Amino acid sequence: MAGLRMQTRKDSVKKVVCEAEIEIKNADGLHMRPAMQFVDVANQFDSDVAVTSGENSADGKSIMQMSMLAATYGTKLKIRAEGADAQKVVSALRELVEEKKFGEPPPKLKAES
Repeated sequence: MAGLRMQTRKDSVKKVVCEAEIEIKNADGLHMRPAMQFVDVANQFDSDVAVTSGENSADGKSIMQMSMLAATYGTKLKIRAEGADAQKVVSALRELVEEKKFGEPPPKLKAES
């Protein structure tokens, strides 16, 4: 997986940190329905999920915060998960966003003249 990096920290309890950069590939971007799908997937895991878009950060488990990112087609998001299942949540979110494209179509390409 390109852009996927995993680290462990030495605390009293080891926590796994996993980060990835993903790109919004559905035509309408991260509007409410895809944001809710993202949050639903993130909430299936125990790890904390943070999402960054440029200067803006959001809790990946909060629909209000995720919808405020206003990520459009082509926007790159950085996902950072921390917890025992960090790698699994990042993989599941990457699949939802880049492979399944939230179940929505990609942008239509303009026909060349």
